[in-house]
Amino acid sequence: MSGFKTIVLRCLLALAIPLAALAARDVGAAETAAPSVAIHFTFDRPIDASMAPLFLAAKDGKFSAENLNVSFSTAPGSAEALARVAKGDSELALVDINELIRFRDKDNAAPVKAIFVLFNRAPYAIVARRSRGVHLLPDLDGKTVGVADSDLSMRLWPALAQQNGINASRVKFHKISAAVREPILSAGQVDAVAGFSYLSAVNLRDRGVPAGDLVVLRYADYGCEAYGFAVVVNPAFAAAKPDAVKGFVRALIAGINATVREPARATDEAASRIDDADRDLELERLRTVLVDNILTDEVRRNGLGGVDPARLERSLDQIAQDFKFRKRPAAGDIFDDRFLPPVESRLIN
Repeated sequence: MSGFKTIVLRCLLALAIPLAALAARDVGAAETAAPSVAIHFTFDRPIDASMAPLFLAAKDGKFSAENLNVSFSTAPGSAEALARVAKGDSELALVDINELIRFRDKDNAAPVKAIFVLFNRAPYAIVARRSRGVHLLPDLDGKTVGVADSDLSMRLWPALAQQNGINASRVKFHKISAAVREPILSAGQVDAVAGFSYLSAVNLRDRGVPAGDLVVLRYADYGCEAYGFAVVVNPAFAAAKPDAVKGFVRALIAGINATVREPARATDEAASRIDDADRDLELERLRTVLVDNILTDEVRRNGLGGVDPARLERSLDQIAQDFKFRKRPAAGDIFDDRFLPPVESRLIN
C-alpha cells in the first residue's frame, strides 16, 4: 500500500510542477502587459447619429482591442473643443477642420493638427422651400435667409457667392437663434435657412414640411472645396503615444465600416446616448451623412480619413476670401497623415 501511495504522490508532484510553471508564466505576462491608454475624446456639438461610427467602435470593442480606454464628452462648439485639445484636457476631438484652420492662425496657437477626416465634404448648406421660389443657389437673389449666431457655413458664403456670380448684397440675412432655425422656415417667416444639410433638412421633414417643398443647396455642389469634421490630436500626446493614436484611427475605421454595413445598429448605439432620441429621425440623419459627407467619390478612390493636399490648398484660398490670415498655412500645417494606415486598409467596399 505504501508503494501505491508513493506512486500517487509522485504523479501529483509531476503534474503540479508544470501547472505551477504555467501559472507563473501567466502572472508574469499579466504583470508585463502594457496598461491601457486613457483617451478623453470631445465632440464639438451635441450628440447625433453622425457620430455613430465612434460609438459603434466602442460598443464592438475596437478601442479596447487597441489597448485604449476611450471616454466621450461634448463641448459647445469647435472653438471650445480645440481649446481643450490644445490645453491637454482632451487628447482627441472631433471638430470642423475649417475652424482648426482659423484657430492655427492665432498668435501662439498650439500646433494642433487633424489626423483623420470623417466628413470628406463639409455639411454646409442653405435649406430653402421651393414654394418660396428657391430652386437653385442663384434664386436666393432678393430672398431672406435665417442665420444662427456663429453659423460656420457663413464663413464660406462670400467665396461661394463670388464663385457662382451671386450679388451677396442682394441676399438678406436675418439673425436668429439656432433653436428657432427650423420653426421659422416651416412657418414661412424666411425663405431659407443656413446650416448643416443633415441637421436642418432632416429636422424640417420631421416637422411636417413636405420633402418635395424642400431644396438642399449644398455648398459642395456649388464649388465649395472645404472638408468637414475631422479628428484632431493634442501634439504632446501624439508625440508621446503615436501607437495609441494609430490604434485609435484603426478602431475608427473599423467603426465606419461597421456603420456602413449596419446603419440601423449604429443608429441604435448613438440614439442610446441621446435624451428622448427619435430613432427613425436619427437613422435618416445617419444615412444622409453617409451618402453626402462620408462615402464620397474621393473616399471611394483614395480611402477613408485622408485629404487631397491640392484640394485642401484650394479650400484655404476660399477661406481667405472672408478671413485675413496673419500667415497663410500650408496643407501640411493643418493635416498630419503619419497616423493613417496604408490606403488598402482604408478603402470602402
